[in-house]
Amino acid sequence: MSDDLYTIGRMCAEFDVTPRTLRFYESKELLFPRRDGTRRLFTRACRARLRLILQGKRFGFSLEDIRQLLDLYAIGDQQVTQIARTYELGQERLRAMEAQRAELDGAIGDLKKQLEWGERVLAERGLDRVAQQQQGTV
Repeated sequence: MSDDLYTIGRMCAEFDVTPRTLRFYESKELLFPRRDGTRRLFTRACRARLRLILQGKRFGFSLEDIRQLLDLYAIGDQQVTQIARTYELGQERLRAMEAQRAELDGAIGDLKKQLEWGERVLAERGLDRVAQQQQGTV
């Protein structure tokens, strides 16, 4: 087999994904492996696409967004449109992620305050030993 073709096992090992994941991405028209009978053979282009798919998923892009971005590669403008659209979506995701982080930071702060209050109430009522046992400090 050519060094430019990768078996499903090799792709799974390299990208830490399952065969089911690769078949799923193929069914969603994100990957287009060659066929040799029932075997799937992945090209370098498939590897590059999978790397971008996984990165997009990590950033929270939908599979449809990822598919559309990947499809822009072939329009023939030296990827200007693809890069510009990726940048726009990236900015949107960054804003959403920062808002989620702010909300989570607020919830963590509130929960810490509630736990401190609970600890004080337990201590006032002579139950500080119970609280210590639950924390594993006794």
